[in-house]
Order: sequence, then structure tokens, then C-alpha cells
Amino acid sequence: MSELPQALAEIVEDFQSVTEPERLEMLLDFSEELPELPQRLAEHPDLLEQVVECQTPLFLNIEVEPAGEHRVSLFFSAPPQAPTTRGFASVLHQGLDGLPAAEVLAVPDDMPQQLGLTRALTPLRLRGMSAMLARIKRQVSERVAAAGS
Repeated sequence: MSELPQALAEIVEDFQSVTEPERLEMLLDFSEELPELPQRLAEHPDLLEQVVECQTPLFLNIEVEPAGEHRVSLFFSAPPQAPTTRGFASVLHQGLDGLPAAEVLAVPDDMPQQLGLTRALTPLRLRGMSAMLARIKRQVSERVAAAGS
């Protein structure tokens, strides 16, 4: 797990240190901690990108500082009745928000599987989790490239 940023590595370690039923409970706990969208985004849903691979509507927005380390800010919108989706969004938010772009881009694509939820969740839900991470990395990459030009 050395390739994971420290906060995300600690979250993964927490998931791996408990039983499968407890992992699902942890994911539900994370769902309650997902921050609300700031007003500037809540009033402009057109600024959010939908992750269509998720079974329930999940939208995200990524902001990257234009200079320096290109620190990343993550914003998610998911309905309260979608705790699994919200939980994984919250894991990504808590593990990646505020980090330099290079650290976010270095997160392995299989990070969702490292949480140990493969038997507790359907393959479709896991695909949605992987798609969230892929969207984040794509948007970060695009914004860093745009800042450099």
C-alpha cells in the first residue's frame, strides 16, 4: 500500500483490519460523512459530471489549483438513499481531497478492490467505484494539462 497516499492508505488498512460484514458497515458510516456540495456547485449542476457506471446517480466535480503542486479538491453529489455509492465517494473524498495532483494520479486503479468489499458488493457496484476513481484521475489529468498550457 506504499503507493497510496497516507490518508487513503490508512482508510484501506482500517477496512482490511475488520471482517467483511464490518467493512460494509464502515462503508455505510462513510456515507454519512460525505460533505454537501458547496452552494456554487449545488446551484449549477451543469458543472458536475455524472458517473454513469454507478447504479445510482452520482455526480462529481474536480478543482485543481492552477499552479504549484496542483492541489486537488473533490466534490460529490449522491442521494442519501444510495449509501454504498455515497460511502465510496466519501472514502475517495477523505483519502484524496487536498492532495497534490501527482499523488492522486498515482493511486492504483485497483484501489477499490483493496477495500476488501469484493464479496460484500456486486460486481456492478464495484465497477461504479472504479469508474469514480477513473473519472477523478481523468479530470485531474485534464486540468493539470490545461494549467500547463
